[in-house]
Amino acid sequence: MTTSADSNPLLCDIETGICEIPAQENNAQTTTIENGNKPLKLLYFTDPICSSCWGIEPQLRKLKLEYGHVVEVEYHMGGLLPDWSYNSGGISKPSDVAHHWDEVSLHYDMPIDGDVWLEDPLDSSYPPSIAFKAAQLQDNTKAVAMLRIMREMVFLQKKNITKWEIIEQAGNLAGLELNKLRDDFNNAAKLSFQQDLDLAQSLGVKGFPTIFFNDALGNSERVYGSKPYDVYQTAIKKLASQSAKFTYAKDWQSLFSIYPTMTTREFAELSEISKTYAGVILSDLLQQGLLSRYQCKNGDLWMMNGK
Repeated sequence: MTTSADSNPLLCDIETGICEIPAQENNAQTTTIENGNKPLKLLYFTDPICSSCWGIEPQLRKLKLEYGHVVEVEYHMGGLLPDWSYNSGGISKPSDVAHHWDEVSLHYDMPIDGDVWLEDPLDSSYPPSIAFKAAQLQDNTKAVAMLRIMREMVFLQKKNITKWEIIEQAGNLAGLELNKLRDDFNNAAKLSFQQDLDLAQSLGVKGFPTIFFNDALGNSERVYGSKPYDVYQTAIKKLASQSAKFTYAKDWQSLFSIYPTMTTREFAELSEISKTYAGVILSDLLQQGLLSRYQCKNGDLWMMNGK
């Protein structure tokens, strides 16, 4: 499967792990990045409905556990699907995405139910992107939690996350103040989203996920597309060779206290065990009443009871 510059952005290339945006004029220029208090800043360009970005959630979650003391992760929205004016790459209407998402789910071993494109299709990825920027204006940690919730909603629960009532549910679950979220969604967040689009263009971002690792001296490493964990770790080591990874607790209670919901693959990777063994452990915890499970046609999502 190939992806060209004029293909539909939702037709992600499974082999390269890239959801590519249509070609646009690119006036690339040097952009100065302030790193804050940590040695490295990770600029993550993504989109709420980017299936390849959902595919790297296990790697990104592990990176945060092992290198969260070294890397500050900064999320930026990329504008994957402005509307349905695209008509190439094998996808010309929402229903064409359904089978593709099912293929992506199997490839990344992350649960996705493509039937949302048959039952309640999205007309753009801009509303949930703007909603994320609105959440960031309140609290960055809660915004990241909301982004995760919106992804679970669209990829597993077949919910149309362009609708305000669904966005509001995600905001509520993330603990955001909903009146402010709505006000910022309709006002300030639109400018913030445009600033993300401008930054992506200035850095030559052509698809998602795109991650820039930057140090305070202006050195940068780029990882383009969904890649194995070692690729992200290597980028860190190139820029901060003396930074040792943190050894985190891998028992199920500790992991679920940090990440309240996990797919089977995520739990396996973070626990550093096989997916088969992870399934046995999770099923046993379910039988004991310690975990709950949301079943998707292409996999499961596990959560602590009461979450």
